[in-house]
Amino acid sequence: MRTAAPVPAPSSPATVLSPMLERLAAERATGALMRDCGTLYLADGEVVHAESPATPGIDVLLTRGGALHRDGWWDAVAQAGAHRRVGRYLVDSGRVAGGALELCHLGVLYDAAFFALAPTRTPARFRYGVAHWIGPVRPVPVDAVQRETLRRRELLDRIWPEAAGDSAPLARTGGPPDGPVPPRQQRVLGCVDGVRTATDIAQELGRSAFHTLVDLRRLAAAGLVEAVRQPTGPAASATARVELPEITADPDVALLRRLRDALEAL
Repeated sequence: MRTAAPVPAPSSPATVLSPMLERLAAERATGALMRDCGTLYLADGEVVHAESPATPGIDVLLTRGGALHRDGWWDAVAQAGAHRRVGRYLVDSGRVAGGALELCHLGVLYDAAFFALAPTRTPARFRYGVAHWIGPVRPVPVDAVQRETLRRRELLDRIWPEAAGDSAPLARTGGPPDGPVPPRQQRVLGCVDGVRTATDIAQELGRSAFHTLVDLRRLAAAGLVEAVRQPTGPAASATARVELPEITADPDVALLRRLRDALEAL
């Protein structure tokens, strides 16, 4: 006998970051929730993928991390992108182990959701029926995504309460370290040049943007890095605008645009 799927328990008020996301979870909606700093993709009320301009995509983490050759990634996109089953194709073709894909995908999902759920005054938009071309990997309940986002915010604030360096270019202070700098933080510090932001450094190293922020805040707490002061005024606000990728219900159009953008970036 077929039984009804359990209805997720409502989140506590302390963990609700997006009332709209809560409503979509309650109605078991499928589609794309677009916010200022990212997009959450839902299927049956659960988060199945997330993207943000602030974070490296799953393609970067898979290829830079050595789990997948770049040619293998583009082959998967060409073969399965229009059918929105890139993840399944990678596993079925033997290019990526199922467990490795799942771990990487969860990392990308939580990473992008952290930025997508950042406070904003701009109303969110929801496009019903839109699915991401990566396809099904492992859905995550909305309340779990919100709890993890809050946990990450609290962790960053405990390390160093100043958030200016999360988005601004970063520079070295020139001060000597009080003690040895761990190798992981040394690699991050090596990318600090007065021009790169935390997002740029994460892209350069092929790492989670959130974990890059953790290292940068620890370096800031140690007095080794600081945010470069940015110009203020209307002109600065115009240049700081975040551009989100266009969302379309037609997977072929979306795929072609991503391929075009990737080729232009080569």
